[in-house]
Amino acid sequence: MSHTSNRADGDIVQDFLSVADLLEEPQLAQLYAYLAREGEATVQDVMDDLELAQGTAYSYVNRLVDAGVVDITDDEQPRRYAAREIDLTVTTAAGDREYTITPALIDAVGRRETDADIDTYIDRHGVAGLATALTYAVARERGEVTHRLMAEDLDISPLAAEMILQALRPVVHEHYGIGEDVRYDTEDGANV
Repeated sequence: MSHTSNRADGDIVQDFLSVADLLEEPQLAQLYAYLAREGEATVQDVMDDLELAQGTAYSYVNRLVDAGVVDITDDEQPRRYAAREIDLTVTTAAGDREYTITPALIDAVGRRETDADIDTYIDRHGVAGLATALTYAVARERGEVTHRLMAEDLDISPLAAEMILQALRPVVHEHYGIGEDVRYDTEDGANV
């Protein structure tokens, strides 16, 4: 699901509303991210891997299918489901920033319930702030920025920058193919 200029306005609005559900409900985001990682899965796979009750798993999968962000890939039993690609660019209300909603951002939102640092960051800076932090996390893993530079750029404490960068590392590694062999000295952000 991409925002492209040749789509009807109604389609773009529907895409946004579907994605908004993912960003508002971490459980749905977590399920979407799981399906995006796995490629395809059955409801039984979802129940086993995400430790969801059967009714909850079916309810969530059906909500994502109805929202148009997950497709049924095999109608035979057991049905298989796959996440649609999401790449939607949004401009903040003030019009001063754009950010792109991607599976990586949805995955980060999905981790909100299990990662207090991500949860706190979203509470303080919103999903737009998390999207910005994710951009810095990718650059950090590539050795292009430090947590101190991020803190200065975003006018947050170096500790807050370091905490969110560390919390987003698994998301960056899973979605951007950047190796796990890079470690950082948390004092100055230098590669070790």
